[in-house]
Amino acid sequence: MTPPLRADDIVRLAVGPKKAKGLSFSTWETILSEIIVGDAFGADRIDYLLRDSYHAGVKYGNFDHHRLINTLRIVPRQDQGSDEPALGLENGGLESSEALMLARHFMYKQVYLHPIRRVYDLHLIDFLNSWLDGGVFSVSLEDHLAVCDAEVISAIRKAASDASSASYIHACRIEKREHFRLFYATSPGDKIGGVLRPGEKLFELAQKEFDPALIRHDYIPPKIASPDFPVKMYDNTIQSSLKVSQVLMGLPTIEVDSLFCCRSILRDALKWRDSIRAEALDLVKQTEML
Repeated sequence: MTPPLRADDIVRLAVGPKKAKGLSFSTWETILSEIIVGDAFGADRIDYLLRDSYHAGVKYGNFDHHRLINTLRIVPRQDQGSDEPALGLENGGLESSEALMLARHFMYKQVYLHPIRRVYDLHLIDFLNSWLDGGVFSVSLEDHLAVCDAEVISAIRKAASDASSASYIHACRIEKREHFRLFYATSPGDKIGGVLRPGEKLFELAQKEFDPALIRHDYIPPKIASPDFPVKMYDNTIQSSLKVSQVLMGLPTIEVDSLFCCRSILRDALKWRDSIRAEALDLVKQTEML
């Protein structure tokens, strides 16, 4: 007899084969994990889009999830030369899957990766580095579980009211909304000529022009916009979603490559950006072409 709940079984379903590298997965465990946490149709992904859209007061995360769920099917991945079953959907649900991916795309652009939301992540990291012992959470289970959101928020409020605290400045950034302001965000035009990360180049130059403590660089690499999943066509053939949907095939990736600065130097930073940006990018392009 085995216990009803085993740690490895929970891990398999909770993180899937992409992250649970040391565990073996049966075909059905893989599919069940895909249903729960999969990139394409995971219940967790569907839930957070609808829930976050509602609570944030935006409509971007809405899509016809009832139609999507009704058309989900377990089909063989014949499009990849395999008869192994996989989670896909019928052709009639393709538009609802497109709506799902578009909803995720716009929620990331407008909510999850919004510049102000991102800069508060940076300020929180700064605060935790100064507040935690050694700048890291304890690996002791008891000590780690003793620190939750309530303790961190309380520590922020306490530090923001004590000018002698080592965390005072970082706490004020959060508690008193003295957050850094965006003064540069990469645009598609900045990448012409092979400049892969122009924000990083400008960040290096900005640190020489201004106090490094007053500048922050935020970078998130682009991820695959649309996962590939099998679609059962009306003639019962199986096709790749990226072959039958122009929307999914052409959905752009989202990348964050931004610079923030303290409000006290914002005006100077904007002037510097406008004066140096074109020259700096031209120099980078020439260097990368050598």
